[in-house]
Amino acid sequence: DGSAARRRNMKKPIIHIVDDDVELVESFTLLLQTMGWEVASYTNGPDFLRTSDLGSPGCIVLDMRMPGMTGLEVQEELIKRGCKVPILFLSAHGSISIAVQAVQHGAMDFLEKPVDPFALVQKVSQAVTLSIERIAQDSQAEDFRSKLGLLTPREKDVIREVLAGAQNKEAARKLGLEVSTVKMHRANAFAKLGVHSQSELIKLAYSSRVLDAKKDNP
Repeated sequence: DGSAARRRNMKKPIIHIVDDDVELVESFTLLLQTMGWEVASYTNGPDFLRTSDLGSPGCIVLDMRMPGMTGLEVQEELIKRGCKVPILFLSAHGSISIAVQAVQHGAMDFLEKPVDPFALVQKVSQAVTLSIERIAQDSQAEDFRSKLGLLTPREKDVIREVLAGAQNKEAARKLGLEVSTVKMHRANAFAKLGVHSQSELIKLAYSSRVLDAKKDNP
């Protein structure tokens, strides 16, 4: 199906390690590569922001305290860019409270130094899974909104009523149409959208954030 095709076409996950501790970067890189991950490493924030491929799924292992540009500053720039790759912060004992603040601003989690290798692998695996899910959901949402745009004005009217929970008779009364006409538009719209029931449509509309918009959408 379409979702399976999207997964096949998805880029290979990349683990980005950003830390000014060269030895740590080398040991983490070797560990994760041994586990089969593709790894890109950087010793400072500006290099990472300038050269990294953030269009692929994966995760960012980001040191909290680096000279020149801190991990929080890197996170702020990533937020501005709309980057959705999950961030795992590396935090020294004295910066745990800052790490918690970073999580509150969207980072997935943080690991306290010295980092347990097993914990790192586990967290990276969880982050990559989350990243792949996010990309798949965004792709599904984009696909759904694109299909909504192909509906006729009357089909959109009917779908709007369906999303509001209306049954055929109620929708017909509100729109001043015959019930048979509503059924026809509903069936045509469902076929275009690739859904088979009202509940499936509503679920997809929520996951695609269509129902977060004003009622004049779709």
